[in-house]
Formats: sequence, C-alpha cells, structure tokens
Amino acid sequence: MSRIAQIAAELAGYDPKALDVTAVQAFLQRLAASGEVADVERVALRDALGRVLAEDIVSPVDVPPHDNSAMDGFAFDGGLLQADAPSDASICLRVVGTALAGAAWQGSLAPGDSVKIMTGAVMPAGLDTVVPQEFCAIDGDELRFPSRVLRRGDNRRLAGEDLQSGKAALRRGELLSPPALGMIASLGIPTVPVMRRVRVAYFSTGDEILSLGEPPREGAIYDSNSYTVTGLLQRLGCEVVDLGLVRDDPEALAATLRRAADEADAIITSGGVSVGEADHTRAVMQQLGDMAFWRVAMRPGRPMAVGLIPKPRPAEGNAVLFGLPGNPVAVMVTFFAFVRPALLQMMGCNPTCCAPPPLLRARTVAAIRKKPGRTEYQRGHVRMVPGALPEVRVAGNQGSGVLSSMVEANGLVVLHHDQASVAAGDEVDVMMFEGVR
Repeated sequence: MSRIAQIAAELAGYDPKALDVTAVQAFLQRLAASGEVADVERVALRDALGRVLAEDIVSPVDVPPHDNSAMDGFAFDGGLLQADAPSDASICLRVVGTALAGAAWQGSLAPGDSVKIMTGAVMPAGLDTVVPQEFCAIDGDELRFPSRVLRRGDNRRLAGEDLQSGKAALRRGELLSPPALGMIASLGIPTVPVMRRVRVAYFSTGDEILSLGEPPREGAIYDSNSYTVTGLLQRLGCEVVDLGLVRDDPEALAATLRRAADEADAIITSGGVSVGEADHTRAVMQQLGDMAFWRVAMRPGRPMAVGLIPKPRPAEGNAVLFGLPGNPVAVMVTFFAFVRPALLQMMGCNPTCCAPPPLLRARTVAAIRKKPGRTEYQRGHVRMVPGALPEVRVAGNQGSGVLSSMVEANGLVVLHHDQASVAAGDEVDVMMFEGVR
C-alpha cells in the first residue's frame, strides 16, 4: 500500500471529493512526518532567530546567580516588619552604605541597619527585603517609611527563580524567538544546535502566466503567486528554491518536478490541480509520484493536491508535494491553513508550534452571509475597541483573484464548516496575519 493510500485508510470517512478542513489538517500532519528533516547544525546565537532547537538547552548556571534587588531602594531585614502593626506605624533604619549592580557590597551590618541598593545589585547577607525609594523619607543617614507598605521578601529576586542549574531551559523543537535568544544568552551560551532549514522548491504553472519583464499580451496575467509564496516561505524561515514559471507542457513539468525533488525537501506548485483539458500538471504528478487530488469544502481554495515525489537517489526518500490552487488569494489561504503547519512539522517543531495559527475572537460590524457545509476564509480588517472585544469588518471584494482586498485586510474571518450566516454584532473567529510566521 502506498503511503498516501495508507494515510487515507487511517482517516474515518475519507473522501477526496469532499474533504473538510479538519480532515485535510489531519492528513497533512501524517504526511509531514514523512519529510521531517534530521540534519543538525550549530549556529551562532545571533543567527538563530526563527530556527528550531535540535537539542534541549540545559542551564549551566542559576539565573539569576544570586539574590538581588528588583528595584532601586533600600535593603533591610524584613523581620523588622510586623503584620499586626498599627496603620500609622513607621520603620526607622540607619543607612550604612550603597550596593551597586555588578559587585557585592562588602560592609558589615548591625541590627537596624539598611543599605541603599540599585536594581540588580546583590542583596547583602542578612537582608531580604527592599523598600522602594519613593516610600522613604531620608534625613542624613536616617531612613523612615510606613511599616504597612511592605511584606517580608518584597522586591527581592531569588537566586535561580528564573532558571536553575542542571534543568532544561528550553526543549528540543522550540522555535527560537527573541525572548528565547535572550534567555540562552543569559546562560552564557554563544552557539546553539538547530535543525537544518527546510528547503522548499516553488514554481508556478500555466501558459496564461507572464514573468515580470515580459510584455503584456491578451488573456495573460503576471505571476504574483511566486512572490507571495516566496515571501511566506522566507517569513517562515525556509530556504527557497525558486524554479520560476513552467509552461503547461508535460516534459517541462516532469523535468521541473524531478529537479525540485532532487533539490528540496518539499515542493509547492500553484495552478493546474483542478480538472481541465489544458492542464497537464495533474497527469504528470500522478506519473511521477504517490498523489492525492482533493476537492476541499472551503472557500477560497477548493482544488488541492498532495503527495510524495521520489528523489533521484532512493535512499534519500521523497519530497513532500503541495499542489495549491492558481488563484492568488486561494494560494495564501491554503498556505496559512494547511502548508504552514506541515512545514513547521517538517522543520522539527514541537506540536504546539505546528498547530494552525491561533484565532482571535471579534465582533462583526456587519452581517456575513454563509451556508453550512464548508469553511470560509473572508478577508477582514480588525479594529481594537477599548474595554470590549475587537471589531472586524469584511475587507473589500472577496473574489479569490482579488489581491487588493488581501492587502487591505489584517486577518481572515474564519467561518467554520457547520456555521451559518452571522448577524452584525455576532462573535466570529479571526486568523490574524501579524504574529503568524
């Protein structure tokens, strides 16, 4: 049994002519496991943003390495505080020195002494509480502040409260974000082991497509998909193999697919996967690989193909193929909904990172018509409302070839499979563009 047939057999009710969105996602989760990269490389921490961690990062030190002050103020023995003190009670202390960040204070202390302390400075031995300087009245070396403004231990960071020596700071499969890089740097680690970047080959198909620089001709359109897909892949951190535009010719298509399988881990095409007399793409894909052709219950993006194209050297396995629709908006919607999570899985990300983009809850400004039985992704513009749920309005013409409304939008209103029309003021889910890798 082929791998595609095996996956299909695992999914209850699988019907390639009528797949819902969740079935496609479940199928691709299994398929992506066939193409997960295994190569590991070590890179400088400054070059690790967006890479996938290949091994656990175990902390070699406590962070912070010592008890320290969380703010500018005065350190003292919190045992002087009394929970049942009168509301007007004050604490009077003597200031005997100053503790600066970067060096431990070396003075000696007597009962009732305090030390002026800067944020991040090591807490002097025997002192465990910091009173913020704005609460204090100072007269020479005498310090006074209200007793009831603090509890023992306030404004002190404990050694190891962030990270403890010998414990995992980050787990394998984490997608390295700016905060993660900062945390690794706090451990004194200059390089990190990461998974090799996934290589993705892309090409557009169709005799009606023009490359940039070609003169216009009747019935032809310029290739926009290669630029949107390349941008989406680069944003995801993939290495892009741009194979340009391929005419609707069986030999050219076959040669390009073989090259793509040789040079990349995954292949993305746009156009040629729907049923059409002039499209040879489906036939060539079936000839070269283990394929499935779908009609997905969604709008836009109904036709889609997925499969495995063998690499020239059998020991190297297969390249995972995603055949996307030709319409520009449908390409982007299917990428966000299906291709992005699959590529993240191939990159070695953990299940949390591989999940489809999180959805924001918002209220519609106007009614949106929809029939149950398919998932719709409508371009929308979300506006934040102080003290209330965000508002979303549908952005412009919703045709699958209309890029201007995609530019106007900042997210996709997701109307789920069983959902019907929504009225103005109803809550809907929105997949936001910003924050989605």
